[in-house]
Amino acid sequence: MRLGFTAEEERFRIEVRDFIGNHLPPDIRRKVELGQYLAKHDYVRWQDILAARGWYAVNWPKQWGGPGWTPAQRYLFQQEYGAQPCPPLVQFGVNMVGPVIYTYGNAAQQRRFLPRILANQDWWCQGYSEPGAGSDLASLKTEAVLRGDHYVVNGQKIWTTWAQWADWMFALVRTSREERPQQGISFLLVDMRSPGITVRPIRTFDGDREVNEVFFDDVRVPAEQLVGREGAGWSYGKFLLEHERFVISGLPRSKRLLRRVKGLAARMEEGPGRRVADLPDVALRFADLETQIAALEYTELRYLSALEQGGTPGALVSILKVRGTEIEQAIAELAFRCFGTRAIPFDVETLEGRGSDGDALAPEFGAAVGPLYFNLRKVSIWGGSNEIQRNILARQVLGL
Repeated sequence: MRLGFTAEEERFRIEVRDFIGNHLPPDIRRKVELGQYLAKHDYVRWQDILAARGWYAVNWPKQWGGPGWTPAQRYLFQQEYGAQPCPPLVQFGVNMVGPVIYTYGNAAQQRRFLPRILANQDWWCQGYSEPGAGSDLASLKTEAVLRGDHYVVNGQKIWTTWAQWADWMFALVRTSREERPQQGISFLLVDMRSPGITVRPIRTFDGDREVNEVFFDDVRVPAEQLVGREGAGWSYGKFLLEHERFVISGLPRSKRLLRRVKGLAARMEEGPGRRVADLPDVALRFADLETQIAALEYTELRYLSALEQGGTPGALVSILKVRGTEIEQAIAELAFRCFGTRAIPFDVETLEGRGSDGDALAPEFGAAVGPLYFNLRKVSIWGGSNEIQRNILARQVLGL
């Protein structure tokens, strides 16, 4: 296993770092630094810049329009991307449904959907979770009945991120109840402008409105928008989640966030002549999290080494998801400890970029600490709850 990078790979790292540093719009950079809400046009504008450079679909093979990078190049891109205050890459189209379509879709679907995903022209959302089917996804009830050349879809999805902005949804739907639950699920591409779709926002604890309920009332979906075989959606969904979980550790973002909190804690006074960062419990917690981040990074490098040799981490990727999300939550808790009363949750004017820049610490990050803490409560359940990931590791890795 190699834990270092070649001179050529290091030159590539610098190229990525310089490109992001020179092309990330200053207003978007500042929004991310301050933890402010991002609008759809912020994401789209930045992803247009990446798409124009050919660095949007970085995980795609060259034959489908991706850069054809090596595993090491993809890893270094993700590290440099997360090290700077870039908007989170919207994964649903480019890193989730895109690979499913070019792997399992037919030629017509590939011609229709892949160029628009590659060019950042369509916004996708994920229709998986339902009120009674979250971690137990095999219990989903949203039904698609084939009538002639259309499926008629009825049911409900929930926690659908950015559905209010989406042009398309990739959805797991039940097309049969005669087999085992997993075998009656299909993978359907749904136009969000179809009659019968209702999107209702859910306001989260952090004050944002990124998740939604989506209702389907006799929604007609052309049968040609079924991906692969009817009843094979469970397998396609698992394939998709493996792509999601390999990037869900959030390691680069955690490293950047921890550095930022530590730097600000070193400036904040906690009594005469004492800085927050120098308090024994705070200093110990910073050291502990830095150690955990280093351990997670070495784990990622082990998996990267396996990928370079033609292997795959398989179920082991669940480790990245569990540890990465736990570290993110721990950093948010430490930020709360450091900022104390300076962490003003739900200061909507500041989060929307309308606040005063008078107090150097509050607009610089403090107003975002409360919303950040509440928002990151979700990461232990998205992409498959951490409890489910531990079950996967116990069964498939440890053989328990």
